[in-house]
Amino acid sequence: MVHETRSRTHATEEGKTAPKKQKEEHKEQEGGQERPSKNKKPVEPEAETKTKKHKGGESELDGKENTTKEYTDFCKAIREHLPAEDMRKILEANGQDASGSEDAVVSSCEDMMFYGPLEKCPICGGQLECKGWKYKCTGKYSEWASCIFSSNSPPRKSDPIKVPEDVSNDFLNKWLKQQEGKGYPKRDVDEEAHIFSGMMVALSGRMSRSHAYFKEQILNHGGQVNNSVLGVTCVVASPAERDKGGSGGFAEALERGTPVVSENWIVDSIQKKEAQPLAAYDIVSDVVPEGRGLPLDKLDPSEEAIETLAAELKLAGKRSVHKDSKLDKDGGCIFEKDGIIYNCACSICDLGSETNQLCIMQLIMLPEEHLHLFYKKGPIGHDQMAEERVEDFGIRVNDAIKEFARLFKEVTGNDFEPWEREKKFEKKSMKMYPLDMDVGFDVRHGGAALRQLGAAAAHCKLDPAISFLLKQLCGQEIYRYALTEMAQDLPDLPIGMLTDVHLKRGEEVLLEWIRDAEPAPESRLAADAFWIEISNKWFTLFPTTRPYIMRGFEQIADNVASGFETIRDINDASHLIGDAFASTLDDPLSECYKKLGCSINSVPEDSEDYKMIVKYLEKTYEPVKVDDVVYGVSVDRIYAVESSAFPSYNEIKKLPNKVLLWCGTRSSNLLRHLHRGFLPAVCHLPVPGYMFGRAIVCSDAAAEAARYGYTAVDRPEGYLVLAVASLGEEIKEITGTPGAEVLDPP
Repeated sequence: MVHETRSRTHATEEGKTAPKKQKEEHKEQEGGQERPSKNKKPVEPEAETKTKKHKGGESELDGKENTTKEYTDFCKAIREHLPAEDMRKILEANGQDASGSEDAVVSSCEDMMFYGPLEKCPICGGQLECKGWKYKCTGKYSEWASCIFSSNSPPRKSDPIKVPEDVSNDFLNKWLKQQEGKGYPKRDVDEEAHIFSGMMVALSGRMSRSHAYFKEQILNHGGQVNNSVLGVTCVVASPAERDKGGSGGFAEALERGTPVVSENWIVDSIQKKEAQPLAAYDIVSDVVPEGRGLPLDKLDPSEEAIETLAAELKLAGKRSVHKDSKLDKDGGCIFEKDGIIYNCACSICDLGSETNQLCIMQLIMLPEEHLHLFYKKGPIGHDQMAEERVEDFGIRVNDAIKEFARLFKEVTGNDFEPWEREKKFEKKSMKMYPLDMDVGFDVRHGGAALRQLGAAAAHCKLDPAISFLLKQLCGQEIYRYALTEMAQDLPDLPIGMLTDVHLKRGEEVLLEWIRDAEPAPESRLAADAFWIEISNKWFTLFPTTRPYIMRGFEQIADNVASGFETIRDINDASHLIGDAFASTLDDPLSECYKKLGCSINSVPEDSEDYKMIVKYLEKTYEPVKVDDVVYGVSVDRIYAVESSAFPSYNEIKKLPNKVLLWCGTRSSNLLRHLHRGFLPAVCHLPVPGYMFGRAIVCSDAAAEAARYGYTAVDRPEGYLVLAVASLGEEIKEITGTPGAEVLDPP
């Protein structure tokens, strides 16, 4: 329970007497008057200096404009006199990228000849390319990550332009002759002036500011404004305009399928110096039938949580038919042959190229022996933008298997059968990585839904206090909360039903990450590439709707180590619960209790043990104060637990040096602890919770343990474990010779 007390610090009361001089100055400032000062110096020299600076700025501006005009004239002339094939040869001779379309080759050649050949990327050694108004690297930092280097002023060579012998052009020779002895001019790119470059925008209805204001902003940043909806990139309108029914232009945009976005799209694009995704500012998708909708990562996090918490899990495990195929309703089941289950889920996260996608492939057999291939691929959390199809192969089993294997090879770059049989897989650049799903049911499907808990408890033969505990541990709710908090509650992927092989791979990546992070690169560019690569690895193995670049040990501890332990423990809960709640008439709570292998008894409130524990809690709990809120703790129930995963109580009584220690655990982790015992922390990190390395951390302070015992950040109820712990035999450390006296030197 949370007890709130607030303490306020009162500011100095207004109206207290202030010096007369300050009051007079304040009044004069309010009136817009400036009080003359005796110490004020003449402003003529300063004004003269400013004038000189202003003239110098004008001269610099004129120089930039002249260079831009020269470049424009050069581009026009070279396009008239030099064929695209010759440009391609010149690019190759100077070590530049000559692939791509004719337009890309012409643009690259113009930039190289006028401003100088580009050096290789300083991070990965890849080729730089001008994209829009910024130079970006097209190379790969590793098979897990695209290079993220970008710059307005890329490194360039000072060497003269090399022309192949088979390129003979009078205009080119004359121009190169004129450039002899001259250096390359510097290309100054005004990024803000091109934010809306190539975009045509229409303004609709009444807005928060005048149309003239927004028109000026768009024009000043490289865009164009049209009075008609026809042919525009998007329509900008106020959300209030939509609520009123919209103007004629608004309605026309809906009919044509033209994106309609809020005014904030203009404001945010200018602030961030880059045109923002239109989908993130859409204001009409919810009123359009078959609308494109908003991706989950573009929703407010609280709205996303509400949507995913109640969402039906579409893929529950290795033998689960995906709900979007609609074939589960026809009695479809996953096709198996020669020990191979033809069901695969893959994902890829590449923050450098802004890629975060999933792919589902299944062969589904219907009762009438008709085989179907279900295929879905698209952005994570945005179903409306996904490619989705169901192909009927009838009785052509071999054709269906060949097509499944072809798609797997296309998506991952690997053969399906070696992966499925032996887990042999080599990560390919910009290819997806398969999630190794296990046979079973994700607890978000197999656990008891809220509407099932009442019926399950009614048929339960256990003590009501025990069934109350099992309802929480075997229900979906606590596990959904945990995954939602980590933004890993994707309905399309069974993150709670993965194999031990996949979890082991995740642990290896985490430990490798920690080892490599200690001598992390000092260079900013190299450090950025390092952190983005390992972030890509993690969010490919454990997908999320909101991937980001993680930096530092604190984020590794909070989001990776803790997240991994939570996913591992949820997987154990999924395997234990299974699909027990498919029917609530057979007492599924008692079945789960038997699988748990525990003896659980409720401790009566009037017993001496109950009173002792409450007293011990009160004495070892120091209320936690955060800002002006004080957090306390109260006891609802106490259970005595003896698990088969631990030594028996009689065995523990024989051990030396026993103490009572508190251990806090998240609700979603408790079932695993009762079933298999406590596991040590997955790694060592120099942050709270992991600073003791691979250890089971307990405390004699209940408040310290309570920090880790909760259901979700907004749900403070949780579990504290009070364990009988044996600290082992006492070992004395001797730092000197006992009884020896300090002798004076001879």
